[in-house]
Amino acid sequence: MAQRNPSISLKPGKSRVALTITHPNAAGIDIGSGSHFVAVPPDRDDEPVREFPSFTVDLTALADWLKACRIDTVAMESTGVYWIPLFELLESRGFTVLLINARHVKNVSGRKSDVLDCQWIQQLMTYGLLRGAFRPADQVCVLRSLWRQRGMLLRNQSRHVQHMQKALTQMNVQLANVISDVAGETGQKILRALVAGERDGHVLAKMKNARIRASGDEIAKSLQGNWRAEHLFALKQALDGFDFIGTQLAECDREIEQQLQRLQTHEGEPAKGKQRGRARNAPKFDLRTQLFKMCGVDLTRIDGIDVTTALAVISETGVDMSRFPSAGHFASWLGLCPGTRITGGKVMSGKTKRCANHAAQALRLAAAALRASQSALGAYFRRMCSRMDKPKAVTATAHKLARLIYSMLTKGEEYTDQGQDYYEERYRERVLRQLAQRATKMGMKLVAAEEPETVL
Repeated sequence: MAQRNPSISLKPGKSRVALTITHPNAAGIDIGSGSHFVAVPPDRDDEPVREFPSFTVDLTALADWLKACRIDTVAMESTGVYWIPLFELLESRGFTVLLINARHVKNVSGRKSDVLDCQWIQQLMTYGLLRGAFRPADQVCVLRSLWRQRGMLLRNQSRHVQHMQKALTQMNVQLANVISDVAGETGQKILRALVAGERDGHVLAKMKNARIRASGDEIAKSLQGNWRAEHLFALKQALDGFDFIGTQLAECDREIEQQLQRLQTHEGEPAKGKQRGRARNAPKFDLRTQLFKMCGVDLTRIDGIDVTTALAVISETGVDMSRFPSAGHFASWLGLCPGTRITGGKVMSGKTKRCANHAAQALRLAAAALRASQSALGAYFRRMCSRMDKPKAVTATAHKLARLIYSMLTKGEEYTDQGQDYYEERYRERVLRQLAQRATKMGMKLVAAEEPETVL
């Protein structure tokens, strides 16, 4: 079979556009759990495709071989977490390493098999047909790992809370029906007293916080149960697990605080703004000030974004937005922009792409929290809900939050909320302007009606 000409013919008689080599010193790596296949240009070695086991000594030999082959750019697939050790090693050795989305490689037609994966990646990279995924700076990656570890600890701690509730239900102790949270101050005092042997409901009811609306008699009535030994044992172990993870959370918070201090590049403290209550699961240290010294702006001034949301976004992206040419590129990376499936001039779908992005998830939660906000963003979210279903409105509002964060980090300007009334007035002016334009096209003129006099 004749080899296909790499040039692309536009039309008969027209000039041809040839593919140009943009990365002549590129290598391709097919990542695996036990070994990695590496391909270099055929003229660099008698054996241009080699297999290296995933042990550290073999990864070092892989890097040495690439240096000997005069390679400066390396492309690899993002396979699970197996790529991380090799990526970090090659980056520390001075290579330009690009992490390639495996779907992008498959979408380019050509030979695709397990043996030839690395050769295909190397060939596509040589002609500049692949782009690397975004990966923040190394220090930001450390912060990201710590914050994700903290999120995992919180999820594990919530499972122990569920175990507490299950043990109480099995003993027919209806404490959850009179207080909102068994993991709160009142709930924890009562549960620890129960494990210690206290059974008098009125004695336990005196431990309630003044903010608990239920009366002492209601709490005492809810604490009447069968007190089976096996369920009390399960409750005790759930409390022990809850306390152990609380200790791990405190250690993780200390590591996060130290890493934030290493990333500080600005001086001063954020200006006093709205008094907001501390988020329930937020770290115990002054996270708002630490974020300000890292970013140079106070992201929590944006309505709906608290310190945990701001840190969730910054830990995924860092503060350097130079990788994203515009706010639209940033929103696209987050997976919050509308889809652009258009064919024949017809929009086939505007659905956003599926993207498991931690920063986007945090922004969606922040957008949903604007439901009752009396701010301009709250008014925007409610208007979006009136025009579309709630999931789409949440995505649209999260998109707006992402643009605000991008603008603050790139321009260094503080966000000022104009209020709900300002937004509504701007919306009214925009609607009137559009109506006036439509009336003009139809040969008419829009005239404002005089306000009727109030009849007493």
